[in-house]
Amino acid sequence: MSQPSSARVLVMGCGGIGGIIAGNLVERGVDATVVTHNPAIAEAIAQRGFTLRDPHGHRVIRGGHTAAALPADAGLFDFVLLATQPPQLVTAARAALPHLRPGGAMVCFQNGLCEPYVVEIAGAEQVLGAIVVWGGAMIEPGVYDRTSAGGFVLGRLDGGDDPRFAALRALLEAIGPVEVTRNLSGARWSKLAINCAISSLGTIGGKRLGELMRYRFVRRLGLEVMSEAVAVARHCGVRLEKVSGTLDLNRIALTPADVSGPGSASLLAKHAVLLAVGAKYRRLRSSMSIAIERGREPAIDFLNGEVVRRARALGIAVPVNERVQEYVGAIWRRERTPGVALLRALYEESRTDVYAATAGGYRIHSEHRPPAP
Repeated sequence: MSQPSSARVLVMGCGGIGGIIAGNLVERGVDATVVTHNPAIAEAIAQRGFTLRDPHGHRVIRGGHTAAALPADAGLFDFVLLATQPPQLVTAARAALPHLRPGGAMVCFQNGLCEPYVVEIAGAEQVLGAIVVWGGAMIEPGVYDRTSAGGFVLGRLDGGDDPRFAALRALLEAIGPVEVTRNLSGARWSKLAINCAISSLGTIGGKRLGELMRYRFVRRLGLEVMSEAVAVARHCGVRLEKVSGTLDLNRIALTPADVSGPGSASLLAKHAVLLAVGAKYRRLRSSMSIAIERGREPAIDFLNGEVVRRARALGIAVPVNERVQEYVGAIWRRERTPGVALLRALYEESRTDVYAATAGGYRIHSEHRPPAP
């Protein structure tokens, strides 16, 4: 085992990602305090420790300090790792800010474009981004299953270097390889587009990624969702950057030839890529599905909802993302039941909207009907 970091670390959130990160830090001897607002999780870890299931095997890790609320006397921390779901991010950041050591950093591990929300609370100099390029789930309180390999991509919103990257890398490299990007916004948008498809369609379909990607119409929906997000990002002046181990959105986005010719070689290749992604991440299950099952608000407004808000401000049509947002909201309100049949309904409904490529993205042309998937 490598020598533990001397940094004091506060982990806010102990779901799938936060729990795996926290367990690994405790295993390495890092001085870590873990806060989860779910008393059942806090009690399970206090009694039995972190149970991790990953390629290294099945092991139980004891130690650290886990609580259902941040103690007033917790002291100061070098890093605050924000691993809550996006709807709980602002509350967690505000609670943790008084415990951030001068010169320390809050680190956003959420999907979506969450750093600006924390910048409003803590200031730009105290916020770093960490894109998670692996999957994990909490299968019961305190028991964590890592569902895919991968590491992290670190960055700042201003694209600058940061002396804290080295210390953060030392903390995280035992979990997976760590890269640094000078284009955090581009990497975030790429990951956002992927999550808008994979996580959101997984929530509507109610199954793991591997099973859903076998359906051609689901892959087509995924391509359309990502293409809309790419169009919005480009209109925002974002230079998309491939996130290590994930899709290159500049290549996967639908082209005019893909839209007009369902049998084009380009489109067939993109379907093949999604099939491969489904095979690689076959065990991946949507974190929003898990949140809904546990009575927690899903992060749809921070994923497809983010694309929709920005598209409306720009005057860009993103109807598939709009419908995905509506469908997940209906599932959350118990108005719809997830399943492949619901995904099929989404697909059929979205065929009334047709895309024609423009220089900057997709706009609806009602005089044409889209090709079959």
